[in-house]
Amino acid sequence: MKKVLVLGCTGSIGSNTLNICRAFPQKFSVCGITCNSKKEELEKLSKEFNCKCSLTSEDGIAGIEKLIEESEPDIVVNGIAGSAGLLPSKIVLDAGIDLALANKETVVMAWPLIKSLADTRNAKIIPVDSEHSAIFSLVNQIGNENISQLVITASGGPFRTLKKEELTKVTMQDALKHPTWSMGTKITIDSASLANKGLEVIEANRLFDFPVEKVQVVVHPQSLVHSLVRTNDGMLYAQISDPDMKHPIYSALTFPKNEENYLKPFDLFDHEMTFFKPRYEDFPMLKYAFTAAQKNGSYTIAYNAANEIAVTNFISGKIKFTEISEVVLKVLEKDWTESPDSFEDVFEADKKARIIAEEILK
Repeated sequence: MKKVLVLGCTGSIGSNTLNICRAFPQKFSVCGITCNSKKEELEKLSKEFNCKCSLTSEDGIAGIEKLIEESEPDIVVNGIAGSAGLLPSKIVLDAGIDLALANKETVVMAWPLIKSLADTRNAKIIPVDSEHSAIFSLVNQIGNENISQLVITASGGPFRTLKKEELTKVTMQDALKHPTWSMGTKITIDSASLANKGLEVIEANRLFDFPVEKVQVVVHPQSLVHSLVRTNDGMLYAQISDPDMKHPIYSALTFPKNEENYLKPFDLFDHEMTFFKPRYEDFPMLKYAFTAAQKNGSYTIAYNAANEIAVTNFISGKIKFTEISEVVLKVLEKDWTESPDSFEDVFEADKKARIIAEEILK
């Protein structure tokens, strides 16, 4: 029986994790849960699973530390959205506990520090994003030394077929109509702008210690191929399944084993799979992510922070969809060459980028 603690239990990742635990009560025990603000739902789930809980907006980081200490999990699923998920990841690894990671910002903002902490505490980091879960699985089966390229798939979002001039007129409600995935507001908008894919490029570069020049993005609207790897002999190997986040979550919870689950096996018949090149000029957030990853330093921190500020302003109707990337570009034009040596440095760079973004928006 594996004891699972779920951070962000009411979000998409958290809800799917709890569904898996419901389906396999003989395999998984939910020992603790947190959420940001939905107190009634948190209490209801706590009662259902007979586990400890914490409302992180009130209890903060201290509440998560206490929860980990009291619940003694074997693995923690971090489904917290945004930069708020970084410190919880640090706390989990500092306690020497395996981390099933869906929080992109942990890797984008502070990977060298996070990786060092995991190595020191002998804790595993298992990616939960469908794309990185696919690569993680393929790398473990094929071997990193045999792989020459990582290929990340992108649905292309709801605006994939729109012309550049049409993108200036789209609304937040338009951006939330994702063709395949059901996700939170911010990540759905990031998918529409391809900023989410940009963050995933940075993640792949860091998680798998792979040069960003050898990471490729391909638009695949059906979201059936979750990622591919190209081996040294030029062959491509893919992970294919229906778009369901329970697949990568289950893989993380059962790692290093590959166990039978309750999800319907993928049927090759009657499926169409198409692939297209990304439109970097029309969706520049993807291009800026490659640049930030290549420059390293604190550029990826600035990329993420500026995007969060810009998306918040788009949601509130203060800027157009196309102005998200304009804000991010202006922030990235500043000097971010200094690499953070501590988590304090990370948050200082994050704060600085947010202030600059706010000033640009004024």
